[in-house]
Amino acid sequence: MSLGRAFTTLWGANAASNLADGLAFVSIPLLAISFTDDPRLVAGLATLYAVVRLLAALPIGVLVDRLDRRTILIVTNLIRGGAVTALAICTQLDIGGLILLYVVYGVIGTLESAADNAAVSLVPSIVKKAQLDSANGRISAAQLVADEFAGPPLGGFLFAFAAAAPVYAMGGLWAAAGIIALALPSRIAATPGATPTKRPPMWKEAVAGVSWLARHRIVGSLAMIGALASVGYMLTFSILVIFVQDGLGVSPAGYGVILSISALGGLIGSFTTARVRLRIGYRWTIVASLTLGAASLLVLATTTNTVVASACLVVYIFHAVVWGICSVSLRQRLVPEPLRGRVNATAQVLGLLGLAVGSFAGGLLAVIDIALPVAVGGGIFLACALVALILLRDAEAG
Repeated sequence: MSLGRAFTTLWGANAASNLADGLAFVSIPLLAISFTDDPRLVAGLATLYAVVRLLAALPIGVLVDRLDRRTILIVTNLIRGGAVTALAICTQLDIGGLILLYVVYGVIGTLESAADNAAVSLVPSIVKKAQLDSANGRISAAQLVADEFAGPPLGGFLFAFAAAAPVYAMGGLWAAAGIIALALPSRIAATPGATPTKRPPMWKEAVAGVSWLARHRIVGSLAMIGALASVGYMLTFSILVIFVQDGLGVSPAGYGVILSISALGGLIGSFTTARVRLRIGYRWTIVASLTLGAASLLVLATTTNTVVASACLVVYIFHAVVWGICSVSLRQRLVPEPLRGRVNATAQVLGLLGLAVGSFAGGLLAVIDIALPVAVGGGIFLACALVALILLRDAEAG
């Protein structure tokens, strides 16, 4: 089913950007260890990335509601492309080193938040409500292929050729995403009520988005479930590499294979969510997916069989994609056009805080028993399913 030329353009820009993200996942840490062997400085890049995204989320949400979203998508991708290309040139000339890498990575994280928010906010403007599930499913599928299958091995291959090679590729892909986005129709840029003669301060506009989300039972419930699910996710995935290698006796290469196999569950979810949702509705699709997520982690916590563990992770990623598509589609249906950027940003902040809590708690619980964070994560997903069952009764109203 065709979703129109505008969506195809947005999908193409997202796909190019996601492939750059997949390259960055491998090549940025590899580039860091070519500058330093201090693990604290290498790990600090991930910390920086998380912090800048958390701090920038709400101001970016305001800007996405104030400004032309199409222009934001174009400019942020072009700037990312330019910044990363400059990094590649400096890397090739041995200029800047780790400090420059930190600066550019901070810019990438900030601009990624803006580009992602603008893209999510644009989708309801270019497809019909009935097509939102299919549209988000296709975006999710492209993201999985780029981030999990294509990007990491390509990044490793290019880095083996030359340290600057994957960085040049990232810059080119982000620049291409910005150029592709130029083909989006300019009519979708206008946001009703987005250009008043006098605006309140940015912080007041941010608070208005937070307040709207807090008052809306369904969207607020989705954000709360998302934050709890982020805790459950990171409880497991913050220590997964240790759990798989020590608990299951899997080699590092085997760990990579397991992660690649698990992504297949996400692809299945991307292409089946719309049909499942049409049959049983948002509420029951979300409840069923969260229950599946809980079951997959609870079984994973008790198994020592590699095949069973791999199957559990396939089911887990399937659930995560189904839940993600449904929650984003519902939010797109229910949030008024002028508030989409701020509400998206508020939900993102809650999710990022959940990830931080989950990673911290995962490390603490793993000291007691390596399977404990996984089991607790399963319990949290059961709680999420119960909350969804109770609070999403009117989810089809959108």
